[in-house]
Amino acid sequence: MIRFDGVTKTYGGGPPAVDHLTLEAATGQISVLVGPSGCGKTTTLRMVNRLIAPTSGTVSIDGVDTATMDLTQLRRGIGYVIQHAGLFPHRTVVDNVATVPRLLGWTKARARSRAMELIELVGLEPDLAKRYPAQLSGGQQQRVGVARALAADPPVMLMDEPFSAVDPVVREQLQQEFLRIQAELGKTTLFVTHDIDEAIKLGDRVAVLRVGGHLAQFDAPEKLLSDPIDDFVAEFVGRDRGYRALAFAAAPALPLRDEATIALGATPDEVRSVGNDWVLALDDDKAPIGWVRTAAVDRPVDRTLLHRGGTVARANGSLRALLDAALSSPSGRGVVADPDGRFIGTVLATDVVSAIQRERDAERASQAQAGTAAYGLDEENAP
Repeated sequence: MIRFDGVTKTYGGGPPAVDHLTLEAATGQISVLVGPSGCGKTTTLRMVNRLIAPTSGTVSIDGVDTATMDLTQLRRGIGYVIQHAGLFPHRTVVDNVATVPRLLGWTKARARSRAMELIELVGLEPDLAKRYPAQLSGGQQQRVGVARALAADPPVMLMDEPFSAVDPVVREQLQQEFLRIQAELGKTTLFVTHDIDEAIKLGDRVAVLRVGGHLAQFDAPEKLLSDPIDDFVAEFVGRDRGYRALAFAAAPALPLRDEATIALGATPDEVRSVGNDWVLALDDDKAPIGWVRTAAVDRPVDRTLLHRGGTVARANGSLRALLDAALSSPSGRGVVADPDGRFIGTVLATDVVSAIQRERDAERASQAQAGTAAYGLDEENAP
């Protein structure tokens, strides 16, 4: 657990960068700090490992004031990941990852063995271990940075916009990899980002900070989206928060529609025989790979004819994924796959919206029932 108690940081005679901040990052969870430029996100993070000293207040880890701890021991017990990874350019990947274990007195063989385990854990090929940072892509460097931070198995992880310097596709991959690793290791993580979508995706709880380091709201992502505390938080979270909140609602068991499909290599006559303007193509494993516009087929179907704009929702996913699949599909029919990625049917946006309405009606009915029960009333004598 990381706790801030009335923490303030000022520089000279200027206004506070962080002002009387009190919050608690729970053990084994990801707590995200998000807010506009100048809100003190990074300053707050760096006060945990004392790269910055608070002007007043206390920062504690598992009940111990960090100001009373030996600085070297404090930092060696905290994994720290920053933008651009911060790797040592003159060391190979394996030696970069092994840095902290070697500082802790591990033998070279043990440190390298641990480094190789982590290189694979973060999704890198083992043959990259002998390369130098300059020989890696930006995404690969960030993975090495995460592996290095995990090398000595620290109980606490600090991550300062670690994925902001890579392109959107790689960023998505890194986020998914990080969530996978967190599910396996359960680190107490404080994560800084300027991206509210990233905060909501990664955080068990999200702290929205105002300029000057004032805490505006600290809540679970679904609470932040559904019940922002004031106009500042509502504006910062975004006007489409109602749509994004659907990501936290499990997909109901909607009736799926049968959909005629084709395989790669289907002839124009086979495509036209389906009788639809758009036909869904599946690969050999029955996974959806794209839509084909019937009018555009003048040769056996190959991948150049595939329209890949539509997303694929999983039957065990969220309401948002189902709605997005329906809205993004060029045919207007959202593609749904089973947990293994095999196609099982399609869904219309109207079906999903109806399901959303049913969910809300059921929630309101449940709240009303709880309200009458709280006053010892039943449905017959409720006011």
